[in-house]
Amino acid sequence: MMTDIEIAKAAKLLPIHEIATDLGVHEEELEQYGRYKAKINDAFLKRTADKKNGKLILVTAINPTPAGEGKTTTTVGLGMAMKKIGKKAVIALREPSLGPVFGIKGGAAGGGYAQVVPMEDINLHFTGDFHAITSANNLLCAILDNHIQQGNALGIDPRRVLFTRVVDMNDRALRNILIGLGGKVNGVPREDHFMITVASEVMAILCLSEDLADLKRRLGDILVAYTYEGKPVFCRDLQVNGAMAALLKDAIKPNLVQTLENTPALIHGGPFANIAHGCNSIRATKLALKLGDYAITEAGFGADLGAEKFLDIKCRMAGLSPDAIVLVATVRALKYNGGVQKPDLKAENVEAMKRGAVNLEAHIENLHKFGVPVVVAINRFDTDTNAELDALRAICEEKGADFALSEVFAKGGEGGIELAEKVVAACEKEKNFKFLYDDELSITEKIETVAKELYGAGNVVFEAGAKKALADILAIDEKYAKFPVCMAKTQYSFSDDQSKLGRPVGHTLTVRDIRLSAGAGFIVVLTGTVMTMPGLGKTPTAYTIDIDNDGNISGLF
Repeated sequence: MMTDIEIAKAAKLLPIHEIATDLGVHEEELEQYGRYKAKINDAFLKRTADKKNGKLILVTAINPTPAGEGKTTTTVGLGMAMKKIGKKAVIALREPSLGPVFGIKGGAAGGGYAQVVPMEDINLHFTGDFHAITSANNLLCAILDNHIQQGNALGIDPRRVLFTRVVDMNDRALRNILIGLGGKVNGVPREDHFMITVASEVMAILCLSEDLADLKRRLGDILVAYTYEGKPVFCRDLQVNGAMAALLKDAIKPNLVQTLENTPALIHGGPFANIAHGCNSIRATKLALKLGDYAITEAGFGADLGAEKFLDIKCRMAGLSPDAIVLVATVRALKYNGGVQKPDLKAENVEAMKRGAVNLEAHIENLHKFGVPVVVAINRFDTDTNAELDALRAICEEKGADFALSEVFAKGGEGGIELAEKVVAACEKEKNFKFLYDDELSITEKIETVAKELYGAGNVVFEAGAKKALADILAIDEKYAKFPVCMAKTQYSFSDDQSKLGRPVGHTLTVRDIRLSAGAGFIVVLTGTVMTMPGLGKTPTAYTIDIDNDGNISGLF
């Protein structure tokens, strides 16, 4: 059996200008990055502003497990299957972060015969968007420290600097650092921190901005620090948001690539869903809605994180309304939730699968609260038995969700025809889309609503530091009370304890810190022990990635 990268290399790709031409993109609206990658500029959106939007489909999943769910693979395969049944679909995905690529997860371009290509480029440097975001973020940090060094006219308190440096790599040694050491010429010594680039507010801003003017305004709104007098200092006070926007002038343009079966795919932006809002850019999603009759996008990790943020944050800000939601699960993952250890997942165990299916049931119930039709997609493995699948189908039907098997990993678009037909039908069903909470609720009420309604928590505890942080935020401006909340939580459980699998109920959610992302337009809520800078494991994926003398990359998946 061929590996993912071998399958990708064997694919017959079309020149990207042909993919664009089929979509109705004019030559002057396309900016090529080689033969198989391109960006689509603002000229297309301006020209098609009055064009009717297609149907919006969100792909999400159950809580991730070591057994795997295949959400991106299913998303890509669904787009290819739409083409098989004569529908014009455009896929909209996030860009992979180098942290997971070289860490534990590997690439994020799908898998098997359901991939976006060129996968090596997409998984590595792609068109340089993440480098631009990293540079813009760190420019602000450099200007901030230089301002303090050069007389500190704003009176910034070095002990209350909020904005941190970033790098797109898992590097735990950079979580907490000291800077400005080595004497007066090297700056003012202070404690600093690093986050991974995908957790940066600059990443969130890029993904939520409508255009360059909106991007520049949002960058200016970043809360950077407090003064000795306790007054807020914003990026615009340091007069650097214009330079940051200049660094991002190309990064804001969505990237166009294709699948193994030449279905168009837009890949743009990449915030993590466990520590950020977990969705690709608004611009890419809106572009997909103009380019195709169906726009298929995904949100990171499980539906308790990625889907909730897509629906409560992205849709709220962009005026989007999904027509259907696809919830991806595997029999193996459900058995794992039911107590079966990974080495034993290949053996039939209907009872364990039923026990673990409570996780799936909770996600179905939660998604129905948003008023959108749900289709459960079972990413099928050859070890799944008929008895297990029949039991799972019955569970989905009882919960009022359509059910379809997906074999896109092994069969490409052909293996997703049943799923595509179910999703098309779901898009025609009546919907009553609504947010989980209203803007007028207080920040604490919004947090409690998400925790109790989606996570099944019994109560929420706010640590002293979180209470103080929230009070400081609201003291700046009461308008921030209307912001949506962006929950930072472990992706492995409905609770803030990653070891609690299945469907924990009545647990306590602990909020340890609250941060204002004024430019992004949301309040970040840190719960449990979730970190904004991941670390590498004992045997990172980087050990298996290599390149030969002819430039052929191996070990990437």
